[in-house]
Amino acid sequence: MLIITFKRQKCIGCNYCKEIAPKRWQMSKKDGKSNLIGAINKKGFWTIKLGEEERDENERVANACPVKIIEIR
Repeated sequence: MLIITFKRQKCIGCNYCKEIAPKRWQMSKKDGKSNLIGAINKKGFWTIKLGEEERDENERVANACPVKIIEIR
């Protein structure tokens, strides 16, 4: 099982996540920050559990993030 944790508040809206994994990430039209589709917010940390089939794509997202606010476990 794959767990992604995202600190949305610190997002700078670079759009790398959406370019790499558009099925899981989208950009908000409201504030220009990224949204982790299907994630649940708990005290500013957006978290989702996924299957291993999404690991490679989301690890590339985490590595591409310039502010390093995406964690994969």
